[in-house]
Amino acid sequence: MNNNIISSSEKETNRLLTRFTGYAETYSQSDSDKADAGVFPSTDQQKDFAIKLEAELKSLGIEKVIRTKDFYIYAYIPASKGMEKEKPICLISHMDTSEETSGKNVKPRVIKNYDGKPITYPLGNFILDPEEDKLLAKAGQNRETIITSSGDTLLGADDKAGIAEIVTATEYILNHPELKHGPFELLFSPDEETGHGMDKVPLDLIKSKGAYTVDGGDIGELESECFNAWSAEVTFTGKACHTGTARSGKMVNAVQVVSSFISSLPGNMKPETTDGFEPFIAPLEVKGGIESAEAYFLLRAFTTEEIEKEKKIIKNLAKAAAEASNAEVKIKFRMQYLNMKAKIDADKTGVLKRLQEAYKACGVDIVDTPIRGGTDGSRLTELGIPTPNIFTGGHNFHSKTEWASLNQMAKAADILIKLLCPEN
Repeated sequence: MNNNIISSSEKETNRLLTRFTGYAETYSQSDSDKADAGVFPSTDQQKDFAIKLEAELKSLGIEKVIRTKDFYIYAYIPASKGMEKEKPICLISHMDTSEETSGKNVKPRVIKNYDGKPITYPLGNFILDPEEDKLLAKAGQNRETIITSSGDTLLGADDKAGIAEIVTATEYILNHPELKHGPFELLFSPDEETGHGMDKVPLDLIKSKGAYTVDGGDIGELESECFNAWSAEVTFTGKACHTGTARSGKMVNAVQVVSSFISSLPGNMKPETTDGFEPFIAPLEVKGGIESAEAYFLLRAFTTEEIEKEKKIIKNLAKAAAEASNAEVKIKFRMQYLNMKAKIDADKTGVLKRLQEAYKACGVDIVDTPIRGGTDGSRLTELGIPTPNIFTGGHNFHSKTEWASLNQMAKAADILIKLLCPEN
């Protein structure tokens, strides 16, 4: 069997490209505030995208396609004749895009045979410079086909590249009955970017004991370890009065207290100053006024001990800032997801080994790297279904400089076909 089906066929690669750019143009941004308040999915546009995916999967001839009341899209593909006893596998990607950069009115640009020169944007006053982006430089050396946004939005490769790869691999398998496969499932989830992607996951539908998220980055990345993730909401309460008569303790300005608190956080624990296995504390949002001001943080670390240290840092520095200004402080921590490494290491189903073999069969060197973030697979692993993560070929996620390599996307689709059809 040719293990590079999609990447070696211009027809199939173009099919993948058309599918991806169509998804990228479809607005599906999520909203963290609404998600945290219990709205699920957090935005109507995710519902619209879910309905579109449901119709597309049915058009491929998949008989069992379910849109749940919470707008997960689930599909079940039965085994080929003679393969019914094989264990089912589930492939997962998420439908929403990050709210950190606008995902509305995305206009994908396709640069074929990219020559490695700086890329300018028609709607952005910046360039994508291979001198600063070594993975882009490598794509230029290989003359890969690059997809970017027009410069005023993100692209949406996170995770519409993953969806496109899963649907393209599934379509190819369905169109080629000579490829023998066991039963497999597809699951497309809302609100992954808000940290709520698995809140209402339909476990009653999922038959697989092992799964794979397709939500990674550069070619070769295979991730079975991620951050432990918590959030922290820190609220300072001050005293309001007329600013002209604020002296002698009449005013306690909560805006100044929250600013002092954030400034006191260790500089070597910023996301901008950490990489690899280093933990970080990230202030994401500040809002409020003189009487009350609130700051929202992400706490990330690979061990529970480091997470507990980060909580202590937040507590101690927030308390010190409040006491110094005679303000009051309240702190609320929330667990978002846990490092999936221990459960994947303990897995007896061979889910990780099977994926490693698929990479090898498709000629892709494995880059074993931790996820400095998390996926729906992190949560699903906690729920008892070990779920490592596969690369998508997307880069610079959550930004206007996000880009994807079509060549890498095609390789990811090849790996999925081999993963589902290992004996062919």
